[in-house]
Amino acid sequence: MAGGFRRGNRRRTPKLEGRGELQSMEREGPFKEWLGMPDLYRYHLVVDGEAYSYQTEDAELPVQVGDRVVFRYKETKAGNWVDRNSLGKAIDPSEYQ
Repeated sequence: MAGGFRRGNRRRTPKLEGRGELQSMEREGPFKEWLGMPDLYRYHLVVDGEAYSYQTEDAELPVQVGDRVVFRYKETKAGNWVDRNSLGKAIDPSEYQ
């Protein structure tokens, strides 16, 4: 039976979730990693005073400075990296009508 391909009993570390107000956003790029790959843009985001990096193929992000955002990220030696396709606007149910 195909029940997952992980071997051993290692527990995967859960992804961290970040949320808060997007205070600043800077774009670098486009970068051409290798032939045939689309251009990549690297964004440096500051959310509630914490710095994050985000890499995507999109020239424009779906969020603006001042928006409340939510995302998943990993802590690495190079800093905090936001997962691909996890950055979006946070919806507050009390304000949504």
